Amino acid sequence: MKRLLILAAAASAAVLTSGCIMVNGADVSDDTAWHGNNAQPFDGARDDCHRTTDSDHAFRACMADKGWTRS
Repeated sequence: MKRLLILAAAASAAVLTSGCIMVNGADVSDDTAWHGNNAQPFDGARDDCHRTTDSDHAFRACMADKGWTRS
């Protein structure tokens, strides 16, 4: 019985860990694709550009004006 409990705990841990990896991997936002050199702080630039633009092209241009480029 003890062996079965250990096996069940190990299987649960494996499932939970793989689920976290999948969620984290699926939740990777575009923030990792941006690169800046002497740029404004990223979070503030991103938030400002989201507030002031309405298209992807305008958002990229806004970020570029703040020193950020997307790879």
